[in-house]
Amino acid sequence: MNRIAILSTAYLAPIQYYSKLIQYPRCIIEHYEHYTKQTYRSRCNIYSPNGLLTLSVPLVKRGKRQVVKELKISYDYDWQQLHWRTLESAYRRSPFFEYYEDDFFPFYHVKKYDYLIDLNENIQQVIMALLKQKITWNFTTEYRKIYSETHDYRNSISPKTPLDEDEPYHPKKYSQVFETKFGFIPNLSIIDLLFNQGPGATEFI
Repeated sequence: MNRIAILSTAYLAPIQYYSKLIQYPRCIIEHYEHYTKQTYRSRCNIYSPNGLLTLSVPLVKRGKRQVVKELKISYDYDWQQLHWRTLESAYRRSPFFEYYEDDFFPFYHVKKYDYLIDLNENIQQVIMALLKQKITWNFTTEYRKIYSETHDYRNSISPKTPLDEDEPYHPKKYSQVFETKFGFIPNLSIIDLLFNQGPGATEFI
């Protein structure tokens, strides 16, 4: 097995994504690919009172072929407040929301990042610290379509791609706030796992 994984940048990435960060000795985050819409690069899935819900970070539109590294976040509307209110509505009743609230609050009330990759990177560092994982990763310096000596997850970890039997990550069931209404929803954003399982989250990754 190749022990290097290449991943896309991701906003509040799903549990499957974090399983790669933790399991591979070396991970590389892609910065030079062209942006693909409707992927985890700028959106995440959470468990809302009405079931599965997608939160998206709005981006400044510049053209059809935008390099991920150059993507700027749009603040034409207060998406930060919207995301925070939605997260509160979804997870305020979870066992560990108050435990982690102060770690995520600044991203929605204090900090404003110009670039998507900077927002994603800083949130990811906080999440890894909360998971108590001392792991570092590198970034690409150019775009390469094929990486012969890596496992390439840039496009396979996607809301458009269901988990298959060949995928090493197999979701483990844990308690979710609205599970009695809609059942267990696997592979949501890592924050769903954190808010519901707290310090025991890594056992489900």
